[in-house]
Formats: sequence, structure tokens, C-alpha cells
Amino acid sequence: MKKAGKATIQRILDEHSLRPHKMAYYQERRDPEFEQKMAEVLCIYKEINLQNEAGKAGDTPSVITVSVDEKPGVQAIQNIAPDIMPEPGKQSRMIRDYEYKRLGTLSILATLDLHDGHVIAQVHDKHRSSEFISLLKEMDAYYPAESNIRIILDNHSAHISKETMKYLASRLGRFLYVHTPKHGSWLNLVETLFSKMARTFLKHIRVNSKQELKERILLGIREINDSPVVHRWKKFDLAHAF
Repeated sequence: MKKAGKATIQRILDEHSLRPHKMAYYQERRDPEFEQKMAEVLCIYKEINLQNEAGKAGDTPSVITVSVDEKPGVQAIQNIAPDIMPEPGKQSRMIRDYEYKRLGTLSILATLDLHDGHVIAQVHDKHRSSEFISLLKEMDAYYPAESNIRIILDNHSAHISKETMKYLASRLGRFLYVHTPKHGSWLNLVETLFSKMARTFLKHIRVNSKQELKERILLGIREINDSPVVHRWKKFDLAHAF
């Protein structure tokens, strides 16, 4: 086989559907409680779907469930040449210079209410305990004092830090954590919100400063809240959920 020609090797690979020159990736499960945690999250989604179907408009549940996560590294990108607008007889689409200037990045911290689709979001330069506590405080102020706030979230260091635990202890019983399994961020419904942002007001965005990017993100959030959409998890077959 050392002297086999390229065509011969290609024919053998085609016959056996082999692609040794290509690379695919997988994620080894490193959470021994993956299935248990996944089942807990999916059962909560099922519970909320049933509540939403049976509940009356305007009713506030005693346990309010929100999905929380961060969208990091949102780039503030500035044009260095003006966009060329579409013009009949010349070009049918907007034309943009390939080159651009990076102005830095921002992080979006967001909560998605799984009952009514309302979004609480903050935009920061970083995602540390102080920023996460700020989000918790905004949730605390927004929701009725007599309700518990059940949060579906991952194990980001800011979520379980000493500073965050100290704040939670000061509001004992107000917040209930439900953790997604390690490498199971796809189980968190707020990811569908971030996907919507990427496909709408963040798509192809150009700004002149990080402050402008922050303002446009918050404007996009306000527009989402003007017409909120309830996000639902539709597949509950645990045998095929992963």
C-alpha cells in the first residue's frame, strides 16, 4: 500500500465511507449526575407548560421560574468606511467594507421568565459576582415579594461565589437554584433568547462605541418585552434528550 496511487486510495476511502482527513468533535460527559439533573430541569419545563396551559391570564404563580445565563463576548465593531446603500440599477444589497475596528466586548446577563416571556437583562463589561448580584437584586425588585424565584442556571463561578451566597443568605428562601448539568447549557431555555438576539438586533451590528452597543442591546430587550413570547421546551423524551 506504500506505493498505492492517489486514485486508488480515494476509491478505497469512498467504498468504505472513511474520511480520516476530517475531524469531528464530541463532548465527554464529566458530570456523574448528568441524567438526574437533566431530568429535573425537563420535569420543571413540563410542570410550567402545564401551569401555563391551565392558568388564567395575569395569574402570578407562587413559584416563578426563570432561566438565567450570560452571553459573553458581544463585540462592539466599528466601520472604518461608510456602508454603501442599495441603489436601483447598481446593487440590490447593502455593501460593507471588509475591514473594521474592534472597540471591545460586552456581556449580556439575562433572565427569561418561563411563564410570560418577560426578559430582565443587564449589559456589563464583565460577568463577576457583583454583576450577577445586581441581576438578582433587579429580579427581587421586579417580582412580588410573596413569590419564590426558581432559577435555572449553570455553575458559573459568579453564580456560586462567596459573595453571591452571602447575598442569597440575606434573602433566605427568596431564590431557589436548579443547576443544569455540566456541559448541559443547551438545556437552559434562555439560550433560545440569545439565539433570537443573534438573529435579530445583533446581526451585522456596527457601532461607534461600546456605550452605543449597550444602548442598542437594551433597546432590543425593550422591544422584546413589548411583545413577549413564552419559550417552551417541546421534547420531553429522556431517552432521546441527549
